[in-house]
Amino acid sequence: MARYDFQVEKVLVYKDYKRLFTSAFLHANWLHLIFNMIALFYFGMQLGAILGTLGFLLTFILGILGGVLLALYIQRYNSGYSAIGPSAGINAVMLACIALVPGMRISLFFIPIPGWIIGLAYMLISIYGIRSRREGISHEAHLGGGITGIIIAVLLQPSALQNNLWVILLMLIPSLSFIFLIVRYPHFLILGTLKPRTNHTVEDRANIERKITEAQVDEILEKINKKGISSLTKKEKEALEKYSRP
Repeated sequence: MARYDFQVEKVLVYKDYKRLFTSAFLHANWLHLIFNMIALFYFGMQLGAILGTLGFLLTFILGILGGVLLALYIQRYNSGYSAIGPSAGINAVMLACIALVPGMRISLFFIPIPGWIIGLAYMLISIYGIRSRREGISHEAHLGGGITGIIIAVLLQPSALQNNLWVILLMLIPSLSFIFLIVRYPHFLILGTLKPRTNHTVEDRANIERKITEAQVDEILEKINKKGISSLTKKEKEALEKYSRP
């Protein structure tokens, strides 16, 4: 699995670009596989009925690429970041369905909920997941895949933009605004502010450095837990050694 999963270091440093796609065919366990296949079948059948098989495949494949590229950009300085699974492509298919048929009913715990509510909630949850820097789920890929799916749906069926404009904007505006913020203000994810203070006290600087260092160490320890200490780069080993000093 380690030869084909998505790893920032392998893609950016070693130019192993096949991982952008091969990672989508890997799953953590049988439950992960079954859940993804059920979701893909459910939304894939509906999208295929609207856009045809070619439209479905295009949405799925480009959704994977869009999700992985957004994850690669956001995590570009996190060499230990890795991910597997086709969630970006599945999200693209799901959000494309919702953009085309916002009134579709999706059962959540046996309760039918309008698709546009699910779509908006999913995008907001993905944004929150990225902002909180939570591990275990590639929220970046989810968001990128969802955005890609909506855009492709509109390109393949332009009438959706006229018929469902408010739903499409409701899902895209928060997502694209968030991406603009993290591109325009890279410190936003760490500091939570658009304009970092320039008159930090010594204590402020220490707290910021501690926050950044702790996040880096957590990522390194997670990498050791998954792949062993031999997988660390020289820079990561030096950072871990420096942090371990009393």
